[in-house]
Amino acid sequence: MSGSDHTQRGGVLVAVVPGQSVTVLEQAAKLADDLDVPLVCANVDPNRYLVSSYVDGTVVALPYDPDLPETEEERFDPELEERVRSVLAPLGIPFTLEQLAGDPAWALARLAEEVDARYIVVGTREAGIRGSIREFFNGSVAVHLAHRQHRPVIVVPIAPVEGSGRLPWEDPPV
Repeated sequence: MSGSDHTQRGGVLVAVVPGQSVTVLEQAAKLADDLDVPLVCANVDPNRYLVSSYVDGTVVALPYDPDLPETEEERFDPELEERVRSVLAPLGIPFTLEQLAGDPAWALARLAEEVDARYIVVGTREAGIRGSIREFFNGSVAVHLAHRQHRPVIVVPIAPVEGSGRLPWEDPPV
């Protein structure tokens, strides 16, 4: 199942990212299964901005960076699609794939509105300096979603820190 099948309304929207832990997708799938609703898996390309989108799922997006090659149509990443299918196929949960472009929080909120999603599921940010820098400049997708739209946002911990462990944004002890 792929493309924009907006007949699958009222489901669970999950943000999927290349290299992301499958835990996020598995938890979203469990929620969709518990609620007996479809799952919408969305990937957002933050390096491009949305020009237009069509009913068939086609997204026309252009790069922010003029040195990047222009793309007429955005397609769901084939490797990510295979990963999503490998996790969801054994579970038998109906799902669709959506490719989005632009600011992740804005794009996910817009899609959630279009498909009338019950919940939006995202993962915690990646640990390490790259994740910290990206979050510093862009902000947390979960925080932006929680403050800029009306649906519940479920944040799945990707690499939880044990009790007294140092959180990724905390300075190391001196």
